[in-house]
Amino acid sequence: MSKTLKFYRAKLKSKPELTLSIFFIIVFSFLIVVPFLKMIHTTFTYQSYDLRLARGAVQGAFTWFHYQRVFASDLTKSFFITPLLNSIGVGFSVTIIAMILGSLLAWLFVRTDIPHRKFFQTVIVVPYMIPSWVIALAWQLFFQNTRIGGQSGVLSTFFHIDVPDWLSYGFVPIVICLALHYYSYTFLLMSGALQTIDSELEEAGSIAGLKRREILRKITFPLVLPALGSSFVLTVTRSMGTFGTPALLGLPVRFFTIPTQIYAMINARNMGDSFVLALVLIVMAITAISINNKIIGVRKSFVTMKGKGFRAKPMELGKAKPVLVTLLIVFIIMIIVLPIIMLTWSTFMLLPDNYSFSNLTSHFWVGKSDAMISSGEPGIFLNRGVLRATLNSVKLGVLASIVNAFLGLLIGYSVVKNRGTRISKLIEGVAFAPYVFPGIAFSAIYLGMFSKSFGPIPAMYGTFALILLIVIVKNLPFSSRSGIAAMLQVDKSLEETASIQGIPWLKRFRLIILPLCKSGFVSGMLLTFITAMRELSLVILLVAPNTGLLTTMIFSYKTQEQTQHVNGVTLILLVIIILANIIIKKFANTKTGQSINLG
Repeated sequence: MSKTLKFYRAKLKSKPELTLSIFFIIVFSFLIVVPFLKMIHTTFTYQSYDLRLARGAVQGAFTWFHYQRVFASDLTKSFFITPLLNSIGVGFSVTIIAMILGSLLAWLFVRTDIPHRKFFQTVIVVPYMIPSWVIALAWQLFFQNTRIGGQSGVLSTFFHIDVPDWLSYGFVPIVICLALHYYSYTFLLMSGALQTIDSELEEAGSIAGLKRREILRKITFPLVLPALGSSFVLTVTRSMGTFGTPALLGLPVRFFTIPTQIYAMINARNMGDSFVLALVLIVMAITAISINNKIIGVRKSFVTMKGKGFRAKPMELGKAKPVLVTLLIVFIIMIIVLPIIMLTWSTFMLLPDNYSFSNLTSHFWVGKSDAMISSGEPGIFLNRGVLRATLNSVKLGVLASIVNAFLGLLIGYSVVKNRGTRISKLIEGVAFAPYVFPGIAFSAIYLGMFSKSFGPIPAMYGTFALILLIVIVKNLPFSSRSGIAAMLQVDKSLEETASIQGIPWLKRFRLIILPLCKSGFVSGMLLTFITAMRELSLVILLVAPNTGLLTTMIFSYKTQEQTQHVNGVTLILLVIIILANIIIKKFANTKTGQSINLG
């Protein structure tokens, strides 16, 4: 072995962060960079779908055909302009409503003497834990009309209200349902920001003669600007790129956003045009992130705590307290309790639009197959397909969350240990990249990449492994951020001391890093599990009959208008997500009682 090779081998052994960095660069290049390049390549080449549309086209040859069709043809309005305007309208409308609602709730819980604070703070984030399209299903139960949905909703049945089409489907219900889901981003971020602001700063402004509006504008707002910017980016990119809710509430009235337009194109095998639209979404997401970074970057420091004399004085609500508590209770009932009750009730209705007690039945839960009911589909508890989908979903959530939690810590270790270097910035940036990829387009790329064997990698189409792989990759932005945040809190001298004692890196990681980064590890698990369980657009193209998930089964039942099965399977999904959230949080709060032994 040459001296040079021995030198580099010893260097890699002494610096595990360098070994991890090289590993991540190779793996991420294949799983993230290559799919992105493949997406771009597809937009510049003729695909099999194009051969019947373009004379003399040769499959694989270079062309501007897809860009011309999307941006400069008779189809531009239907393919691009209308979905783009709809996506922008939905994205910004949802963001405005969600940020106002989330900010008000955060201020109420952090800066006032509202009672039962802990209970309200726990319940108010429940909409984040459930898929956004669950609220859309509940909306349909209330506001559906017979003209479009074929069935009457609660308002039509009980109150004989002729619900207008614009309230049943389209822009308005999509915006409302998404806003009631995504306000949690602003609430969580603003709560954290408001908790760090010393109320003495605002009191000093008041003593100086500033009015309440001036205090908010000159003191409070600048201090929470980073949180507002982050919530803006998260909300606008997610709401413009989401698929489930626009599909349920938009497709029946041909209200297309870019994600649903991409889905329609991919189903038609029009991959080139669909990837052009996917690139549009990516550019929009990157633009939003860049604008946010530029705005936040104007101020170099947002220090609000010095570790001395900090206090957050709550505002006394006085006579307004019972009114606000009542409004909070009504809000929780309207967006959480009532929808779940209605979803549950609907699963016991023999006829989907008959709410009388005589119409109640347990068939959709425990009934055997009957050709006259629900196309012969057996009850949920006797349905092998539902059982298989439940097991697949739980297995996907557990495996993806464990793998992502470990990957997040390892990425965090590599980034923090190499902090300030180009390789650190490269790994951090590439790990975040899947965040801006539209799920449906990412799924289509993986479908093409792994449908055939590639070197030592076998064909993975129709396998559970492919679904697990794409869920892991898509959730890297969340787990890596949790891992980086956790590693930044670990004093590097602890590991250095163990290294000097000759303790191998794996042992150091197990005995020192993992226990100290427990909170980051659990956060990565929880985020990945919740996201994996409620994922739809990312996996809808990849599932096979034996790899179906609860979300894809719900979507399949919905296309067949089997309302009772849709809502029943949805309830099972909700129960699993909520129970998992409780279990993981309980595990996170359990003290292990272990001490770090370096011997």
